[in-house]
Amino acid sequence: MKWTDVQEIAIELSERHPEQDPRQLRFTELREWVLALDNFDDDPAHCGERVLEAIQQAWMDEVD
Repeated sequence: MKWTDVQEIAIELSERHPEQDPRQLRFTELREWVLALDNFDDDPAHCGERVLEAIQQAWMDEVD
């Protein structure tokens, strides 16, 4: 997965952390969780606030 795979990342995070409310997660934690995903293989430097916002929103949509 790459940073651009927002929906796939959101699904993986919701499956890996079902107890977590994505609205309560700080971007620093979200970034670390994405980097820790088994299938994630992208440059950590390519992540910005917009990417994290998109992942968080997709995760919230997944939960709802």
